[in-house]
Amino acid sequence: MRVWLGLAAASMLAGCSTGGAPESSPTPTPSVLVTTMLPQRGALPRTVAAYGAVAPSMNGTQTFSEAQPGQITRLLVAAGAAVHRGQALAVFATAPSARSSYLQAVDALAAARKQRATTAQLLSQQLATRDQLVQAEKAVSDAQSALAALQSEGAGNASHSITAPFDGVVTTVGVAQGDRIQPGAAILTVAKSASIVVTAGVDPSERGTLAVGQSAVLTRLSGGAPIAGHVIRVSSALNPKTRLIDLDVAFPTGTLLAGEGMQVAITTGAVQGWIVPHRAVVTAGGPAHVFEVSGTKAKAIPVAILLASDAGDIVAGPLSPGHRLIVDGAYQVGDGDTVRWTR
Repeated sequence: MRVWLGLAAASMLAGCSTGGAPESSPTPTPSVLVTTMLPQRGALPRTVAAYGAVAPSMNGTQTFSEAQPGQITRLLVAAGAAVHRGQALAVFATAPSARSSYLQAVDALAAARKQRATTAQLLSQQLATRDQLVQAEKAVSDAQSALAALQSEGAGNASHSITAPFDGVVTTVGVAQGDRIQPGAAILTVAKSASIVVTAGVDPSERGTLAVGQSAVLTRLSGGAPIAGHVIRVSSALNPKTRLIDLDVAFPTGTLLAGEGMQVAITTGAVQGWIVPHRAVVTAGGPAHVFEVSGTKAKAIPVAILLASDAGDIVAGPLSPGHRLIVDGAYQVGDGDTVRWTR
C-alpha cells in the first residue's frame, strides 16, 4: 500500500514539473490543389472573325423596270417570295399615250412605204428624180427605226407579264398593285438562289491574309448550328460606310435567309507551337507565362502567345515535354509554391 502511494505521488510530481502542457506538432506546409496535363506540340487553325448579313451578291440580282409609262395592273409576288424561272411576277399595262405613239409610228411607216412606191413609179415614168426616190427610201428607213425602237421598249404591247428569268428570291418590291409608274422606275428585284451570299466586313489589317477559296464557318447571331462556307470575293477597297474590307462567303443554297445577321470565321492558315488550354496561360500581373510542376513546386515559364482560340492557345517558350503543366489553378499559384496535383 505504501509502495502504491509513493508511485502515485511521484507521478503527480512529474506532471507538475512539465506544467501540464502537451507536446507541440510541426506546422504543415501549405499547398495548392491543381490539375495538370502534359504539353504537346502541334498546330491549330488561324481564323479571322467578321460580322455581316445574308444578302444577294453584287452580280446576282436583276431589277425590273419599263421603258414606257404605264400601270401595274396585277402584282403577283411579295418581298421574300421564292420564285421559279418563267413564273409571272407582275402584269404591266402600257400607258395610252405610249401606245398612241406606237400606233402613230406604225402609220408613219406605212405612209413612208406608200410614198416610196409612188416615187419609184413616177421615176419609171420620168416624172420624178432619183434624188426624190433616195429621200423616200430614207423616210422609210427612219420610220422603220422609230418603230423598232418603240417595239423594243414594249410600246407595241398593250400589256405584258413580267416573268422571273431564273430561280431566285424576290428581295424588294417597289410598287403596289394599281400604281402608275414612270419610265425607268424600279418595279421589283429578284436575286438568284445560288447568288445569295454572306457579306461581311473585315479589319483592313487582315486584308493580306485573305484569299478567294478559303474555308469559313458561318454562325447565326440568333443561334443555331454552324454552316460551312468558302470565300468567293475579297474587296480591294474600303467600304466607304463601314471603313472595313468587304468579302463574300458562299454557303449551301437554301440554308440561310436574306437579312440574317451572321458571324464568320475564316481559316487563313495554321500556327505551330505548344498547344495548351487557354486557362493555363497566365496573363495577369506581367508578361504571359505558364507553370510547370517540378517535383512538388510550381515553376513559372515565360511564353509568347502565338494564337488564342476556343480550341486552345498556341504558345512559344522553353517548355519541357516531360514536365506536367498546371491547368486549373494556374491563377492561384506563384513561382516556387508547393502544389499537389491530379491529372
